[in-house]
Amino acid sequence: MSPGGPFVKLLCGGTAVSGHVAGARRFSVVGQLGLWGASLVLLLISAVGVAAATDVVTYHNDTRRTGQNQEETILTPVNVNSATFGKLFNVSVDGMVDAEPLYLSAVTIPGKGIHNVLYVETENDSVYAFDADVGTLLWNVSVLGAGETPSGDHGCNQISPQIGITSTPVIDRSRGPHGTIYVVGMSMNAGTYFQRIHALDVTTGQEEFGGPVTVQAKYPGTGDNTHSGFVVFDPSQYAERQGLLLLNGVVYLGWTSHCDHRPYTGWVMGYDANTLTQTSVLNLTPNGSEGSVWQAGAGMASGGANIFLLDANGTFDTALDANGFPAKGDYGNAFLKLGVSNNRQLAVADYFEMHNTVQESDEDVDLGSGGVLIVPVMTDANGVQRSLAIGAGKDGNIYIVDRNNLGKFNPNQNAIYQEIDGVLGGGIWSMPAYFAGNVYFGPVNNRLLQFHFSRAKLSTSPVSQSPEAYPYPGSTPSVSANGSQNGIVWAIGHYGGSSILRAYDASNLAHEIYNSGTALNGRDRIGQATHFGTPMIVNGKVYVGTTNGVAVFGLLK
Repeated sequence: MSPGGPFVKLLCGGTAVSGHVAGARRFSVVGQLGLWGASLVLLLISAVGVAAATDVVTYHNDTRRTGQNQEETILTPVNVNSATFGKLFNVSVDGMVDAEPLYLSAVTIPGKGIHNVLYVETENDSVYAFDADVGTLLWNVSVLGAGETPSGDHGCNQISPQIGITSTPVIDRSRGPHGTIYVVGMSMNAGTYFQRIHALDVTTGQEEFGGPVTVQAKYPGTGDNTHSGFVVFDPSQYAERQGLLLLNGVVYLGWTSHCDHRPYTGWVMGYDANTLTQTSVLNLTPNGSEGSVWQAGAGMASGGANIFLLDANGTFDTALDANGFPAKGDYGNAFLKLGVSNNRQLAVADYFEMHNTVQESDEDVDLGSGGVLIVPVMTDANGVQRSLAIGAGKDGNIYIVDRNNLGKFNPNQNAIYQEIDGVLGGGIWSMPAYFAGNVYFGPVNNRLLQFHFSRAKLSTSPVSQSPEAYPYPGSTPSVSANGSQNGIVWAIGHYGGSSILRAYDASNLAHEIYNSGTALNGRDRIGQATHFGTPMIVNGKVYVGTTNGVAVFGLLK
């Protein structure tokens, strides 16, 4: 998200505000300056309008994947209720919306003026730009090549019935002439499959930087799909599900399988954001099998330099080298920290494996079903500053690592900063959220759970929980707030063929303040939200991807 610029801070008492609030306060400033200064004030506000408003340019709001928007000045626990808040409209698209919608404020669209823009991608390989406030279509493009169609589901119901654009893209507003959205699409033509990375102009959808670029890769090894001493990336065997990460001018991709159908291994790749040139390739199980990166759609995380992710079930070498790393470089079912060298090459810098990791992989009870959450630096009971990251998967445990020393592997016990066993019940197929020292989890067949940090330790039991449970796949919560005030936790529940958007007081999940299923006459029904759907909240509205569009909620007129 982008905070307000210095001119807006000056005009509004030193506080960065969203575009809506800047507009509301504009009149009080004009009144104080009189008519002589009105034009100057309006000119200044217009000049900084883009910087003043809030953008959502990546999965779960930021690269730490906190899921929090602390610049929400419109929605509050007081006005979010069925009397004053509800569904405003739907935008329709040509396929399933598995990617989280993204948002840019005050975008100039050629021939159509300035709009707040909602970006939506579908499994039919289409990208849409809508006016985020009224739903008008601004442009749409297909990323399919000539004669191509989206891929079928390869006999796997995880992404079905077609596979096109699955992962949440990432936007760089400063890249290219007008800003760029990076998208990965899968397609096929006469039995030949393609994975491509696209860089699209945010104002037109036109390809940039010589794109698209076809994803190709090989890595030294003897694992699945090895040829002539290299593990080879087969585009038909993979899908890009985890949200894209843009870090220091490189777009990072991670790849998952189709229902564990071998042969496949674990791939992470980097592409230059300016040229789409491949900068790096890393295989996480080069001498074994499996070990994919999918994270229930959550993007790989970063605090600024390194990359953190949860790897799925796969080969792990219990024989270690002199430095405590797997002897053959296989990291299935690991909590991973990737380093990036000066020449932008990826390598595993540190890792954590559970003492029973082989058993967990064999039983498909692994970490790969969740995503990494990086929390702010905290001070422990001894006055030591701690840089922590949180992960959880199918075993129902919460794993908290020190980002400077993840713990590696010990076959007898887990050498980890903090571990809370069994507290998530049904396990995690989702991503937690963070706000004001709290961590919110949505486990399978369990209630939404709130935990709280104190002196750099997470509470060992929930401090609050929702009244109702969330069926498979649980829920990925998001948080809206105005700084540390007016916190609201949003979550999507899946109930058979229908879904419900719920909102809770962030300080106490027992207090549900809104439920889209209770509005009179079915006013707020959204149909079926997508599998790992994540609510996106910005500038007074909540956006929910569905099987055929996006449902948009906000304050009723």
